Amino acid sequence: MPAGGTPGVVAAKMRGGMDTVRKNFDPEAAVWDEDPGRVKVATDIARAVIAQTHLTSDMDMLDFGCGTGLISLALQPFVRSVTGMDSSRGMLDVFRNKIAVSHTGNVKVVLLDPEMAGVLKGHYHLVVCSMTLHHVKAVEPLLKQFYQVLNPDGLVCIADLDADGGRFHSSPEGVFHAGFSREAMRRKLLTAGFQDIRVTQAAQIEKPIGDSRTEVFTVFLMTGRKQ
Repeated sequence: MPAGGTPGVVAAKMRGGMDTVRKNFDPEAAVWDEDPGRVKVATDIARAVIAQTHLTSDMDMLDFGCGTGLISLALQPFVRSVTGMDSSRGMLDVFRNKIAVSHTGNVKVVLLDPEMAGVLKGHYHLVVCSMTLHHVKAVEPLLKQFYQVLNPDGLVCIADLDADGGRFHSSPEGVFHAGFSREAMRRKLLTAGFQDIRVTQAAQIEKPIGDSRTEVFTVFLMTGRKQ
């Protein structure tokens, strides 16, 4: 579920020296959910969040980089409220339509891009950020914002690609990190102030590489608690 999609392009350097730019996800929004593999990964990540956290009906949740709401709607029955946040208007339009069709009353969406001077607001018991951080140029300031909007004893759940050497994405557009090592992400969370950090594998993705083989990429789920 990507963040990104604000009009305009910001040049940057991808780890390893590759040039990359911000990506506009709006054109893909209408067909985003038509990829069964993408839906399966979101489902697997949502299940991992449920398994690794204790979701309750008095919790308010932020889904940062919510995209079309695949994970938001999977977790919505287990919490009091869900705020889906993304910087792609197109993705949020699809999500809003899902909310309207399903008459889901405890979910709202917010357009926000922290990389374009947007600031997270609100108070939450849980922040989920799934398959989004590799699209974010400056990860550390965003993790600090997650910490700030969490209530005491709140949890952050980060799901993202294990370090992949740049092989997962066929194009570097919008990809600022070639996955993350788990140890590097653990250190980032510690620096942001989180404690009680735990990690597990949440999903795996098979992708064709070249003409004759496939490669398996793994997705970790890392949780941290605000003390």
